[in-house]
Amino acid sequence: MNKNLIRKQVVKNLYGKKLLILAGADVHIKIVKAARELGVYTIVTDYLLPEDSPAKRVADEYWMIDIMDVDAVVEKCYKEKVDGVLAFCIDPAQIPYQKICEKLGLPCYGTKEQFDILTNKRLFKDYCVNHGVEVVPEYNMSDIENNIAIYPVLVKPSDSRGSRGQSVCYNKDEIQFAIKRAREESKEGEVLIERYMLGKQDMSFAYIVINGMPYLLKIGDRYLGKIEDNLERQQIATILPSRNVEQYRRDVEPNVISMIKSLGIMYGAVFLQGFWENGHVYMYDPGMRFPGSDFDIVLKYSTGFDDMKSFVYFALTGDIHSQQGDPIDAYKLNGGVCIILSIAVHPGKIAVFEGLEKIASNNCVFSATQRYNVGDVILPSGDINQRVAEFVAYLPNKDSIQEFLSLVYENLKIIDDEGNDMIISKLEKWTI
Repeated sequence: MNKNLIRKQVVKNLYGKKLLILAGADVHIKIVKAARELGVYTIVTDYLLPEDSPAKRVADEYWMIDIMDVDAVVEKCYKEKVDGVLAFCIDPAQIPYQKICEKLGLPCYGTKEQFDILTNKRLFKDYCVNHGVEVVPEYNMSDIENNIAIYPVLVKPSDSRGSRGQSVCYNKDEIQFAIKRAREESKEGEVLIERYMLGKQDMSFAYIVINGMPYLLKIGDRYLGKIEDNLERQQIATILPSRNVEQYRRDVEPNVISMIKSLGIMYGAVFLQGFWENGHVYMYDPGMRFPGSDFDIVLKYSTGFDDMKSFVYFALTGDIHSQQGDPIDAYKLNGGVCIILSIAVHPGKIAVFEGLEKIASNNCVFSATQRYNVGDVILPSGDINQRVAEFVAYLPNKDSIQEFLSLVYENLKIIDDEGNDMIISKLEKWTI
């Protein structure tokens, strides 16, 4: 790998440049802070009030414009003389981001075709197959009608997010209702019927592409919730680097790298999810974005590579060499371990939410996010809406994971209005 491809250093002064950040969720606060450290004037837009859009509260300015209203965003950008636009880590921002940048003639880390492939599960799976990357096996309606499908199967929309519209079917009679539910969550009305990979190791991957070369920044093992909690498709924890990282890099990654390079991305982010089984990775979900957690903060602390500032710089300059730090081998986290722990709860009304501050004060904890408050009602959605908090920690080794889990579960108290502990699907015991 030619290190000269990424050695160009940032030299341009960004002081006073205006950057528009699409969406203001908690995970966008780090982008606002990174931009301001570079002297950039930050603007955040979405349709939410500041009290429901945390990044708006720390930005220099905010707009009350829905990111889906591309024309309104473009018009405002012209009026306010915005110098760059950035979408970072949420699914809904990907497509409007590309359209906004195209209309404004501003740097964008992807073309329409690239975003189409990396946001549509159907197009993505076809692209993988054509480039030697394995995908989760799937069935068509003929397979269902002719009893070829092996149950259970997973029915899902081709273009939704956060497990919305997904159903596990254990027989043919459940298929039609599942298809109807999936189509209601799909903009295109398209549905996938796949082998249900329950029990297989779920994995996530994140690459940054600099000057056409992909670099692995994140490879993690995802641990899902329990079947009895209806959270078996929801992440409860991710531990990085993956225990399978060396075999992945040797046997699987060459085809993945080749596929990413074939997309023609010169600068950008590629997010992938897949299942590990007997040395194979069966990919199932893509994104032209970074993962929606505060892993970036741990990455910067442990390796010095700052993907947040790198993307801010690209958005304002279009420099495909732009980078802050060295991405080579960044996934190793300098020998340490990152754990991203999500807290899921059973349905009900939150009466007590305590202990987050104590956990956040621990030196190993880099991020502690509370998504719901006392008085909020949690519905039985079976998706990300039942995750009420998230912690991101950097540990010296995997032997420290159990100690971290004890820190969280012994101090975090989430009680419903009937006095019951609401926390479910705990990752209570960890073995390497």
